[in-house]
Amino acid sequence: MYVQELEPVADSLGLSALVAALPLVLVLVLLGGVRMKAHLAGLIGLAAAALVAVLAYGMPFGQTLSSAAQGAVFGLFPILWIVVNALWVYRMTVRTRHFDILRRSFGRLSDDPRIQALVVAFCFGALLEALAGFGAPVAICSVMLVALGFEPVRAAVVALVANTAPVAFGAMGTPVVTLAQVTGLPLDSVASVVGRQTPLLALVVPLVLVGLVDGRRGLRETWVPAMACGVAFAVAQFAASNYVSAQLADIGAALAGAGALVAMPQARRPAAEPVRVAVLTGVRSEDLDEEDPRPEVVRAYAPYALIVAIFSVAQIPAVKDFLAKATRTFDWPFLNVADPDGEPVSGNVFSLPIISTGGTLVLLAGVCTAAVIGVHARVAVKEWVATVHELRFAILTVTSVLALAYVMNLSGQAATIGHFVAAAGAGLAFLSPVLGWFGVAVSGSDTSANALFGALQVTAARESGLSPELLAAANSSGGVLGKMISPQNLTIACAAVGLAGREGDLLRKVLPWSIGLLLVMCLIVVGQSSVVLEWMLP
Repeated sequence: MYVQELEPVADSLGLSALVAALPLVLVLVLLGGVRMKAHLAGLIGLAAAALVAVLAYGMPFGQTLSSAAQGAVFGLFPILWIVVNALWVYRMTVRTRHFDILRRSFGRLSDDPRIQALVVAFCFGALLEALAGFGAPVAICSVMLVALGFEPVRAAVVALVANTAPVAFGAMGTPVVTLAQVTGLPLDSVASVVGRQTPLLALVVPLVLVGLVDGRRGLRETWVPAMACGVAFAVAQFAASNYVSAQLADIGAALAGAGALVAMPQARRPAAEPVRVAVLTGVRSEDLDEEDPRPEVVRAYAPYALIVAIFSVAQIPAVKDFLAKATRTFDWPFLNVADPDGEPVSGNVFSLPIISTGGTLVLLAGVCTAAVIGVHARVAVKEWVATVHELRFAILTVTSVLALAYVMNLSGQAATIGHFVAAAGAGLAFLSPVLGWFGVAVSGSDTSANALFGALQVTAARESGLSPELLAAANSSGGVLGKMISPQNLTIACAAVGLAGREGDLLRKVLPWSIGLLLVMCLIVVGQSSVVLEWMLP
């Protein structure tokens, strides 16, 4: 048995924390300073974490390798299993041109560019985040906004700022699932706290978007539909994450927000011509005027309806219990770790939810989608393989980062840093979202930031007397606000709208919003850690 130590370096917590932090610092410097590719930085960080585990912490080499292997396996299944199948569904709709039909359908909902920004970037972007995440919403929504006539820079900025509120529950709840796994906290507990933080962002972001599109006039003329959209989104996200399922939180929120928006009479009025001239200085796609047969429009919406239906059925208690029977739980081989108190850690046991996991349900929805939109089985398989090829570097990045996180967690490195950080005391509640924000800003992924810092946050919370669920959730909720300034997302946005090399311009436009909203989230977490907003927690 390997027993974790908190002070393996010279019996000093400070020196031990400094050594334990080296892999994280190395990854952050390689990503943010050297601008190295994320998958290479992840692999180098993994090697550094393994060296620290073996040389400084005395973890047996075999157990170190086993820890890394468990992290990599978790990255592949269920994390990347969800992402691959979700993007596969999207690729099939693009191949059959049903995605173009969907885009034209959105364009006909309203002539007002401010409403179009809410429908496309906020609502549909949230749905894409729910299904895929990992940059897909920014790329797809940017292109759709340009096709609707938005100037490229404005389209990219709107898509980046909109991609905040849904991120914590993106890719079928992948960030919170990862957070629960690396912290050992119950998924429902973590999701319920996140669901009492990020919905507050949803109240603000739609107002920010109409302001970005049309300034003060946009706020003055469209604040009612923007608020209706934000409130509906927030209520649905809170309700789903707390009482239904973390995997369905963003799907329900996106549909509720879109429904509330379409129901508002102000949203359906044509925009005044000066608004269009002032706002839309790009080139409007000519195919927006094409009329699509109603059956084809229905088929364009079918993939998303199928996903919602399948996930909803999977949440019925009887069905949920039936699917859970396929879950396999076993002792992870070559791993026998105890915490500093001598108690076995949860990482010794591994669960494999073969059927009940989100990726398998999305795969089922994808098979149904292929049948509905007319994709031949051979073509569908070809598209799935192409999706894996397209994501090959993302797959390597996620597996290496999660392998790094598992080595740090199981060797005791994260616990050492957590005990050291706990010295911040009450200030920890304010700094907790900042840590998540920084992690996402550098890694580009709320999932990766949760894997890296989740266990650290929980350890620090327990040492300082704060709620572990609160600080774990704060890591994810603060992280979503770093998404818009991450180099990966900025590059994706620029590439999507033909602005390669203009990442600096976008960063200057979105950075104030990122920092401003982060400050709001920090104050929310501080309030929730005190009597002021303590009533908000479950």
